[in-house]
Amino acid sequence: MGTRRKSRELTMQMLFQGDLGKQTPAEVRRLFWNSRDDVDEETRGFAEDLYRVATTRQVEIDAIIEAHSQNWRIERMPVVDRNLLRAAIAEMLEYPKTPGPIVINESLEVARRYAAPESIHFLNGVLDAIARELLKKRLG
Repeated sequence: MGTRRKSRELTMQMLFQGDLGKQTPAEVRRLFWNSRDDVDEETRGFAEDLYRVATTRQVEIDAIIEAHSQNWRIERMPVVDRNLLRAAIAEMLEYPKTPGPIVINESLEVARRYAAPESIHFLNGVLDAIARELLKKRLG
């Protein structure tokens, strides 16, 4: 597994932990990294950056998700799905030079490992619509 994919996976895991445990982002970080000493600095740095964006811009990110997921409120989505979406959108917002299809594909690879099989099409559709909208906004 590549460094970036591992970072994306770790980001989703931190978001998941915070979502279920109702801990502050700082508490999640401390607890999460205490149990992992096998993660290299580059992988951890990218994961930390994505996690920071996902948590500091969560209200904005959740609004984007709800605007593109017909008939789904964020709190009704499976925990893995909503946190995969949050991590991917954080990357799209913070790293606009990373092509949307790469972010989507990498997110779907992580989803294949953690999400229900029926979630893949849902995640793909939502992320694709969001990537297209963000690209339109950037191109102006």
